[in-house]
Order: sequence, then C-alpha cells, then structure tokens
Amino acid sequence: MVELRELRPEDAASLPGIYTAEAVRYLGRPPMQRTEAVFRIRQALAPPAGLPRDHVLGITANGELVGIATLHQRSTDTAAVSYLLRPDAWSRGYATHAVRHLLDLARHLGVSQVHARHHPDNPASGRVLTKVGFVPTGQHAGFPTYTAHLS
Repeated sequence: MVELRELRPEDAASLPGIYTAEAVRYLGRPPMQRTEAVFRIRQALAPPAGLPRDHVLGITANGELVGIATLHQRSTDTAAVSYLLRPDAWSRGYATHAVRHLLDLARHLGVSQVHARHHPDNPASGRVLTKVGFVPTGQHAGFPTYTAHLS
C-alpha cells in the first residue's frame, strides 16, 4: 500500500537512501548526507514564518519511506510539484500516486494552477505528469515545462 504522510524526525535516517547519486543525477545537486537530512526535516516541520509553505510529504510503500513529494505553494493560487524516489522504487506507480495526492492537496488549498518541469534526459518524469493531467507548456532553460489547471 502506498501512502503520503508528514515527515517525522526519525525519517532523517532514510533520506540519504532516497537522495542517492543515482536518484539526484538530474537535479544538479550532490547526494544527501545525514546532517542535511536532519536540517531538511526540521525545516519541513517548522517552515519559516512569512514565506510560502512547502508541503513536504514522505511517500511510503508498505510502511517504508521510499520517496519525497513536495507541493511548493508560490502564492494563494499557484504552486509547483516535485518528487523523488529511491531507485528501487522507480516504475511502480509511486510517483503517479504521489503527484495525484499533491494535486488533491492543491485543490483543497484553493490553488488553481500547478506547475512542474523535469530534466530533458528524464522523460519518465514527464510521463508521470501527463498521466495525472499536466499539459506540456513548452520549455524553460532547457527543461520541459507543464501546467495543471485545477477546478
């Protein structure tokens, strides 16, 4: 069973296994270390006041944390989504499930437009987006871009 849930402090031990070199190769960042994982979870649990909130959720499969999905709320009516799975969780429908959940959360928050993009060498991510209703909108800085209009 796949579920999305709030992150917990004990998830810091699992994040480096998600943010591996293979998983982050298209993100332009290094793999995550334990110190960064602790900081990221603290930040997700207590976001800075006055800034748009990022809703950072853990993706679990059979009770095990296998990924992260985030709704980056930019304003009251626009947001963006991002997601990352550890490599052994790829191609199992977890990202599709997670993005659908993020779109439901966006609707609940009154967001009318959600944006996304992916690295051009990662077409699987684009397939996830179109599967859940995102429409390609072109490219920005070499990255394919997408928008989902929510009603």
